[in-house]
Amino acid sequence: MSLLNFRRTSPSTAPQNAQVEALLQGFSIEVMPRTADKIADFRAVLPAGTRVYIAHIDGTPIADMVATAARLRAEGMEPMPHFPARIIANRAELADWIARYQGEADIREALMLGGGVATPKGDYDNSMQLLETGLFDGFRRLHVAGHPEGNRDIAADGGQEIILNALQWKQDFAREKGIEMAIVTQFAFEAQPIIAWVQRLRDQGIELPVHLGVAGPAKLQTLIKFAVACGVGPSLKVLQKRAKDVSKLLVPFEPTGLVTDIAAYKADHPDFGVERLHFFPLGGIKTNTDWTIAQGGASGRPAI
Repeated sequence: MSLLNFRRTSPSTAPQNAQVEALLQGFSIEVMPRTADKIADFRAVLPAGTRVYIAHIDGTPIADMVATAARLRAEGMEPMPHFPARIIANRAELADWIARYQGEADIREALMLGGGVATPKGDYDNSMQLLETGLFDGFRRLHVAGHPEGNRDIAADGGQEIILNALQWKQDFAREKGIEMAIVTQFAFEAQPIIAWVQRLRDQGIELPVHLGVAGPAKLQTLIKFAVACGVGPSLKVLQKRAKDVSKLLVPFEPTGLVTDIAAYKADHPDFGVERLHFFPLGGIKTNTDWTIAQGGASGRPAI
């Protein structure tokens, strides 16, 4: 398998690879209010009904989050806002957020996560505490975070035991409440560790579908910066090796090799737990959607 066979983006309407086109069906993408503002109309860059996660960075006003969700809904997308436990003050604030999202943007889905701050700002430390409030029981779909290469915010040694136990708890919760749930992962840069992690989930009895995080096209130095900040594990060595060639640092790359490898494995193993791809547009939303349009064929075709 190739590791990270990035190539320059070249716009096209025909898929480069039928397996990649199949894997790109129903892909999702992540935005923030300030990055969403750079897109004039999401219908021009994304297929109708695309799930768009809205990252809630500490300090972002809830009004901005709700306005972005409402705009995405109006443009025919399926907004999925983040609920980061550690930046939510208390139950009253959580209830207010939910009421505003539902009242102004008809929110039916949410991503539950601990959040990137080291010290909780209020009553909650993790997503399980949010779920236990009962405030999300009426949601149609809830997604939770997964970490194929570990998460040192959760386990200092990078181990998986705590993470796997939490995923088992969340799976049980979803089954009890009758809520659709999936695991959306942090991005990584090698196919083989991802495949091994998904198999480990299945070996542990965790059958939630996996929406695999993929770093969208970006300059190599940008990818390295975000990978370090997000705690990407051993697969970071792929980028570090490429960074030794200074001439490549400013050249835009795309994740064609990684996606091709995962798509080929999925084609050979139809029961493989990766159900969808989720893009982190680290080089910009438009750069990412140019790539999905070029590689995705019908799966990447914009709504208008």
